[in-house]
Amino acid sequence: MHYSRLSLPLVALLALPSLALPHDKPPDKRADNHQGMVDRERADAVKAAFVHAWTGYKKYAFPHDELHPVSNSFSDSRNGWGASAIDAFSTACVMQIPDIVNTILDYIPTIDFDHTTEQVSLFETTIRYMAGMLSGYDFLKGPLSNLAENATAVDEVLKQVQRLADNLAYAFDTPTGIPSNNLNFPNTTDGSTTNGLAQIGSLVLEWTHLSDLTGDQKYAKLSQKGESYLLAPQPSSSEPWPGLVGTNVDLSTGLFQDAFGGWVGGDDSFYEYLIKMYVYDSAKYSSYKDRWILAADSTIAHLASHPSTRPDVTFVAEFNGQELIFQSEHLACFDGGSFLLGGLALNEQKYIDFGLALVNGCHDTYVSTETGIGPEVFQWVENTTSSTDPNNPPAPANQEAFYEKSGFYITDSDYILRPEYLESVYYAYRATGNQMYRDWSWDAFLAINNTCAVGSGYAELTDVNASGGGGFNDFMDSFFFAEVLKYAYLTQAPVSAS
Repeated sequence: MHYSRLSLPLVALLALPSLALPHDKPPDKRADNHQGMVDRERADAVKAAFVHAWTGYKKYAFPHDELHPVSNSFSDSRNGWGASAIDAFSTACVMQIPDIVNTILDYIPTIDFDHTTEQVSLFETTIRYMAGMLSGYDFLKGPLSNLAENATAVDEVLKQVQRLADNLAYAFDTPTGIPSNNLNFPNTTDGSTTNGLAQIGSLVLEWTHLSDLTGDQKYAKLSQKGESYLLAPQPSSSEPWPGLVGTNVDLSTGLFQDAFGGWVGGDDSFYEYLIKMYVYDSAKYSSYKDRWILAADSTIAHLASHPSTRPDVTFVAEFNGQELIFQSEHLACFDGGSFLLGGLALNEQKYIDFGLALVNGCHDTYVSTETGIGPEVFQWVENTTSSTDPNNPPAPANQEAFYEKSGFYITDSDYILRPEYLESVYYAYRATGNQMYRDWSWDAFLAINNTCAVGSGYAELTDVNASGGGGFNDFMDSFFFAEVLKYAYLTQAPVSAS
């Protein structure tokens, strides 16, 4: 399952400061003008990639969920409601492409959110459909209202979000209010007795924002009731260190069922949303900030890890109780951005410093491979843990030389068009103003553009450490529109665009 970053772009909620860097001599205006021209050219190139991907999707897949760019066909893994169109909505707004914005704007009122023959994921539907529509609505009701040709259609977007939320709301009808994730419309579930940390904890921002827009507090109350069990986890054994909790929660009791977790898929966006709720409304949601601080401090103290061959590199380990698992994944590369956001929001340098260290670690996973793109899952040998520890195995023989140089070895070589590295590099640039991070983002975009472009769009790779990416999986997920291209664009665009 893909645990996506929040489709509602944080740039719609706040403008991150760009901190001025010290310089020893007055700036060279000619150099600044040249750099500005380069950055505009880069932003335009990312925009062109978005238009290319959209054109292929529009021709061969719209209004279905995903484009298969190799075969020029489509699939409907998200209930056939047009996931790629909705995920492209806010990015088209940010890039200010009126024809695409209005195509999607005209489409949204036609979606039948009352019916589907496939199982509905509350989590995925919230972070893709609800978030995608809410962010587009915010832009078109606010700073980018000039893009909309039909103001009435913009009002219909919010009505569709509310319609969808009303159809999803029965998920929360459990003994605790912790929602079921897997729904069969109109009113049943798959019978699961537990739900996961990220799936429970990655609803509250969208549902609360819907309440704030409509004035109907039921949406916020529903999502916050389930969240309350995550903010006060029980039993105590499910919280190995303050703020770091297990994964699975019983729907009937609200009790955690394990103590396995980390900043990885299945858990990741719970921690992400804690600090974002505080940024959203610091007066109302200071308790979310308090839990994020606990998790952040425990992560620095207990999960930060350095490879034996590259002690300069910092990764974050997974955990099972207080046992560490020296493994991470592309999904976890959002963590640098979360620490950077927390450091900026709280004016706390230690979080900024740690966030930059994590960005550097994920940068290492990109620049070390044949394609210049990081792998789906990787491991390392921890430098302070015994080599005889079963949780600290050596690199496989066929990757010893690679590990010696890079500080990690690959256990899943796929790249499925994930955005997390680009997301964190965006935060790094906005936090520091350092052009180096713009260059890192550009290098990653070029690698993706050169390796994943095929047929009518962009496809997944089977091996990031093989020439040409090892071959294609014929699938372009909707978050390529929502996140990969949005973050790549915003990092190069003028600060005013952010």
